[in-house]
Amino acid sequence: MAKKDTIATASVLAFEKKLVPSDGRFYGTTWDKRAEQAIPLKLQEKSVRGTISNRLKKALQDDPMKLDAEVEKPNLQTVDSCALGSDQDTLKLSFTLKILSGVEKPSACNSAEFDASYRKSAKAYIDSEGFTELAKRYAVNIANARFLWRNRVGAERIEVVVNVRNEGEQQSWNFDAKTIGTKSFDNDNPGIAALAGKIAAALSGNSEFLLLEINAYAQAGLAQDVYPSEELVLDKGNSKSKKSKILYHIDGIAGMHSQKLGNALRTIDTWYPEHDEADIGPIAIEPYGAVTNLGKAYRTPKDKADFYSLFDRFARGESLNSKNDEHYVMAVLVRGGVFGESGKD
Repeated sequence: MAKKDTIATASVLAFEKKLVPSDGRFYGTTWDKRAEQAIPLKLQEKSVRGTISNRLKKALQDDPMKLDAEVEKPNLQTVDSCALGSDQDTLKLSFTLKILSGVEKPSACNSAEFDASYRKSAKAYIDSEGFTELAKRYAVNIANARFLWRNRVGAERIEVVVNVRNEGEQQSWNFDAKTIGTKSFDNDNPGIAALAGKIAAALSGNSEFLLLEINAYAQAGLAQDVYPSEELVLDKGNSKSKKSKILYHIDGIAGMHSQKLGNALRTIDTWYPEHDEADIGPIAIEPYGAVTNLGKAYRTPKDKADFYSLFDRFARGESLNSKNDEHYVMAVLVRGGVFGESGKD
């Protein structure tokens, strides 16, 4: 058999994601009757006249008359919005989450030697760790309702109800999300521990899969705005009749993209090099530790902290510097993706 350091990375290498959320659906209700009734929320279209608020060119800054003329121009916008009804004070976000096993088996790999080496390393990790650390972190992100994103801010009360939907199983947990922090995963809540145990069993292959139904209730206030996902429109054109903000809906029901829910669930990386200095808490699991709203990659090849630098060593059976590096590598594989090495520079 070839030496480990001579095993070439497969040029075709892919892993299917193991955390599979559905799209989220928005409903309006009241806090006192949140478990009894909920009405689907619809998008509303607004036409508004905005004011000029962008940075001005130097010529406009120095000429008050030109500035007045610019301000007089109508900044007409058509936008989507979503709000609770006049008799509703609580948002209900509902989605399902399927957790699958098989992280140790690439969905595509064109190198039998690399595949065998990786599977051996992955099995050793599963046997020793059992995905307990990752499962605990996923469970905390479910319990603290991180997936509500902007809807979490300013909510007076937040409750998360998790139900197991595997056939023949009846198990559920209720969490007070406001009492569970979003910057630390140290938590001794017995419900989180039980949920994490179910997730770890599915990821490790001790159970075939786990299907969860997740309902989050956020008391936002009567008739308050709520925030579905915004659609990415690549060609808005110059027509004033086109919307400047288009929100996501599912058959007319305001919704949140499954990708956005998944991003919240995998925001578990506190192992990146600048964690203490950054003071931003956990970041989403990404090959380069990318945080797009800050325009920064926290895991760089220069520091040998990116996924590829660590994965190439891990897959060849080499020891990584810490268990945290192993947790990170396996979390990226749970996320899924295409990781083959191109022959082109």
